[in-house]
Amino acid sequence: MLDKKITFIGPGVMAEAMIAGLIRQELASPENLLASGPRQERGSDLQKKYGIQATTDNAAAASAADVVVLSVKPQRLTKVMSGLQNIPEDALVLSIVAGASIQKISKTLNHKAIVRSMPNTPGQIGEGITVWAASQGTSVEQREMARRILGALGEEVFVEDESYLDMATALSGTGPAYVFLFTEALIDAGVHMGFPRRIAEQLVLKTISGSVDYYHYAERHPATLRNQVTSPGGTSAAALYYLEKAGFRTAISRAVWAAYQRSLELGKEQAVHIPDVEQRQE
Repeated sequence: MLDKKITFIGPGVMAEAMIAGLIRQELASPENLLASGPRQERGSDLQKKYGIQATTDNAAAASAADVVVLSVKPQRLTKVMSGLQNIPEDALVLSIVAGASIQKISKTLNHKAIVRSMPNTPGQIGEGITVWAASQGTSVEQREMARRILGALGEEVFVEDESYLDMATALSGTGPAYVFLFTEALIDAGVHMGFPRRIAEQLVLKTISGSVDYYHYAERHPATLRNQVTSPGGTSAAALYYLEKAGFRTAISRAVWAAYQRSLELGKEQAVHIPDVEQRQE
């Protein structure tokens, strides 16, 4: 168990997922977890549900923390960080905010130990995957602590190059949205053919989950598995021909690229608003 005080600035969905995961895996005791945000009712809900502490005072919450988790919306990050100038020097700051670079966080908070991460939605049930990078100012102990905290959401992948975080935002961070859209389209196609929606949903969801399980079982390239179910002149061949003709691969690639570019833009937009820490302190 991590005998550390962990404060979540921004008690949203992913923050709750981390809280639930830490408690479920017995990595942290509820009394060492604190959620801070502007809505008192949200904090009260988390307090009742998990037995953690809650407050609306971000500065006070961060001042006594061993780990400060930044889990606010990207558009609110700069304003929120302006009120967090009292973070202990030896504390770790762990961000799950899309597009916020280590440099931005470090400069705004005047803090050296920063971990930037990008989790995804399945982390809410412990089945997510998180890509993360750390500043040079983080110690070996702090990196191991970050690894264990992020592991509460599922798998974690450490990268030395921070630029992979924007790529991960587009691929795995946004990835569930692509999967859900594809799932929705398949269900609607089933309904269009005449299936009751309930049956269409059952067929599609089991087909998708079973295909993923089979991929792990077979341990073969997706193209090989696709060829196995594509008989010459068969139904799969007809469907795949139409998807290729309609530019299915290109559409997916362009969608991921658009998400990647937007992640870079978010970083630039936030960088424009980085306050001059030295001037502010004077």
